[in-house]
Amino acid sequence: MRGARRWCVLLAGSLAAALLAGCANPQRVRDQHQAAVFNTELGVAYMQRGQLAIAKRKLDRALRENPNDANVHSARALLFERLGQPARANREFRAALELAPHNPDYENDYAIYLCNAGRTQAGVKYFLAAARNPLYLTPADAYNNAGVCLRVAHHYRQAVKMFRMALAVSPDFEQAAWQLADLDFKRGRYPQAHALIKQFLTANSETPDMLLLAVKVARAQGDALGAQLYARRLQLDFPNSAEAHALAALGQNPG
Repeated sequence: MRGARRWCVLLAGSLAAALLAGCANPQRVRDQHQAAVFNTELGVAYMQRGQLAIAKRKLDRALRENPNDANVHSARALLFERLGQPARANREFRAALELAPHNPDYENDYAIYLCNAGRTQAGVKYFLAAARNPLYLTPADAYNNAGVCLRVAHHYRQAVKMFRMALAVSPDFEQAAWQLADLDFKRGRYPQAHALIKQFLTANSETPDMLLLAVKVARAQGDALGAQLYARRLQLDFPNSAEAHALAALGQNPG
C-alpha cells in the first residue's frame, strides 16, 4: 500500500506539472508564432533588397518558430528559387500548398515557378486554379500569366484563349490586349493586330508599349503616316519611356 500511495503521489505531482506547463504553453506558442510572422516579414524584406544570406537566416528562424505556417514555407520557396535551388524551392511550395491548399496566391506563385522550370501544363493548371478561386482578387493576372507561360512554350492557340479569358474578366487589361496584338503581329496577321490595338486605344488610356507596337504594325503594313502619328503620340505623351527611346532603333522619325 505504501508503494502504491507513493506512485499516486508521484503521478499527481507529474500531472500538476503537466497542467502548469499546459497553462504556460498557449502564450509561449503565440509568442513564437508572432515571432515567426515578424521574421518572415524581415526575411522577405531582405530578399527584396538582394541580401539573400540574411534573408535565409531570418526565414530559417521563422521555420523553427512555426513550422506549420504556410506563409513561412511560401517565402522560403521564393528564396530557394532565387538561390538557384529548385528542388528545395519545389518542396517549400508544396509544403505551403499542403498547409493552405486553396490559397490562390500560393497557387499563382507556384505556377510561376513551374513555368520558369519549363513545366508548362502543370503551371497552367495552378494558374487556372488561382483564377477560378472566388477569393483571388486579380483573376485576369492569373489568366494572363497562363497565356504568357503557354506562349513561351509555343502553344499559341492555347495562349490566345488565356489572353481572351483575361480580357473577358477585365476588358481594360492592357497586358493581355498587348499580348494578343503582339502574337498577331509576330505571326504576320497585321490587320488583326491593328484592329485590336485600335479597339483598345479607343476604349482605354494609351500606354507606351501599346503605342510602340502600333508603330511596328503600321510600318509592317506600309502605313508610313499611321506609323508617324503613333510615334508622335508616344514621344509627346511618354517622352521618358523606354519605348520612346526604342523608336530610334526602328529608324522612326516622328516629325
